[in-house]
Amino acid sequence: MKILLHCWTFRFTWVAKLSGRHFHGDHQIRAPLTTADFEAINLCDKSVPKNFNFAGDVLDQWSQKEKTGQRPANPALWWVNGQGDEVKWSFRELGSLSRKAANVLTKPCGLQRGDRVAVILPRIPEWWLINVACMRTGLVFMPGTTQLTARDILYRLQVSEAKGIVVSEEVAPTVESIMSECPNLKTRLLVSPHSREGWLSFHQLFQSASEEHSCVETGSQEPMAIYFTSGTTGSPKMAQHSHSSIGIGYALCGRYWLDLKSSDVIWNMSDTGWIKAAIGSVFSSWLWGACVFVHRMASFDTDAFLDTLVTYPITTMCSAPTVYRMLVQKDLKRYKFKKLRHCVTGGEPLNPEVMEQWKAQTGLQLYEGYGQTEVGIICANLKGQEIKPGSMGRGVLPYDVQIIDENGNVLPPGKEGEIALRLKSTRPFCFFSEYVNNPEKTAATLRGNFYVTGDRGVKDGDGYFWFVGRADDVIISSGYRIGPFEVESALIEHPAVVESAVVSSPDPIRGEVVKAFVVLSAAFKSSNPEKLTLELQDHVKKSTAPYKYPRKVEFVQELPKTITGKIKRNVLRDQEWGRR
Repeated sequence: MKILLHCWTFRFTWVAKLSGRHFHGDHQIRAPLTTADFEAINLCDKSVPKNFNFAGDVLDQWSQKEKTGQRPANPALWWVNGQGDEVKWSFRELGSLSRKAANVLTKPCGLQRGDRVAVILPRIPEWWLINVACMRTGLVFMPGTTQLTARDILYRLQVSEAKGIVVSEEVAPTVESIMSECPNLKTRLLVSPHSREGWLSFHQLFQSASEEHSCVETGSQEPMAIYFTSGTTGSPKMAQHSHSSIGIGYALCGRYWLDLKSSDVIWNMSDTGWIKAAIGSVFSSWLWGACVFVHRMASFDTDAFLDTLVTYPITTMCSAPTVYRMLVQKDLKRYKFKKLRHCVTGGEPLNPEVMEQWKAQTGLQLYEGYGQTEVGIICANLKGQEIKPGSMGRGVLPYDVQIIDENGNVLPPGKEGEIALRLKSTRPFCFFSEYVNNPEKTAATLRGNFYVTGDRGVKDGDGYFWFVGRADDVIISSGYRIGPFEVESALIEHPAVVESAVVSSPDPIRGEVVKAFVVLSAAFKSSNPEKLTLELQDHVKKSTAPYKYPRKVEFVQELPKTITGKIKRNVLRDQEWGRR
């Protein structure tokens, strides 16, 4: 059958013949794993298999069910670009196309099992093909956002000793500018309708590639992906995940937090450079057979976002709190969402006010989750549980989440400390393997019998966790510890405030004080800044403990954010302390 791919800048025809079985050899000697098996593994009721490959053990199983009529050929991937172009692939089509992509990577590209491949692509279907092709071939997938600078890319290629890089047209010149400093890089693959000197063309090679490919039998603990994660000091660390940690480790997340079934259509707004894209747009979703919906949307547009929810049968939505903060500024009661039933959020704390506004306007609850690149989802508000506005929810299985002090002692309810995971005799399989080539940083994540997240929080008497801030975000002013989220939550309750970011600012008397950067709503943009500052300060004093009010307020047009919408407090904090 013919599959027409109408991408953002080009039109290209792919032919996928849906023939035969393509399961890797391990399937011949053991029964296929089921969703019940994956759940049991996460609950420690079943051992992790010796070998595991998400493409062979999950995606090809769904493909086989489609072939035998055990499940309808619903889309596995549904991509749109807002300009009328659309791609729909069933699991069988995804399987055939990803095998062709696997042959491109291993034959003309010359990449071998274990090689590290940097993939810097926007939200286009090829990102999913390359991702699955890396699984099939045993290549280590290293995603990155298209907003990376030349310096960022150079660092990643050098420290990882990457053998290959796959980029879109807009990234190619940046890579070329640092190529001479990357002696290990042997393959450059370009995803573009145009050819470019010095680059292999993915589309040309794909067109002639065979769809016959045998999936590699990867070990469960074999490296599968590397995510670059920033710390409080130094360059980003390479957090490495195995085939089982990321391929099996999100089974419970998919079922209980995302509440997914095979009939669901999930829209996860995360950029392709972050692990949240892997969680919501690959592993959790496809493990349960759900359809992954993707909108190209190069930049966030509130109207386009809401129109998408009205037009398409999206049942599950996952976005950063910043997106919901922007959406509740609209009159949401005017919109009739086609099938939306479950909304989750994560990546930064959710303000209670936003949760209440979203529910009041849409009738839908927001379920916040909290996690890390290294260990996945740690806490979450799950469907059926009581929601405490402002809380991250309870700890989720298989983790034993606690609040500990600097000596590794568990603190009682109501006491602030570090959020940590209690370790048993063995390291949980769903943990990252290590920070590559950085044993000191890897070891620093452990404190006694605990893995420490570096985040501070409080646990209440009912087992709910409340986020205070990163250990380095907490403001200590005149001996008082102040979490920025508390101040931000108070500020957003004022009608003048669209959003805010709170950081520490140097003070000759108190050492540091609270400073708020505030984006104003349209109705208050012409207000007297001095009077409005006093009004906001008084408001915070009345909303929370008076010592937490911002002694400094600066009105700004916008806040610095990541591509996923997360506010970069560190940029503002460094600006205040003169480090940038």
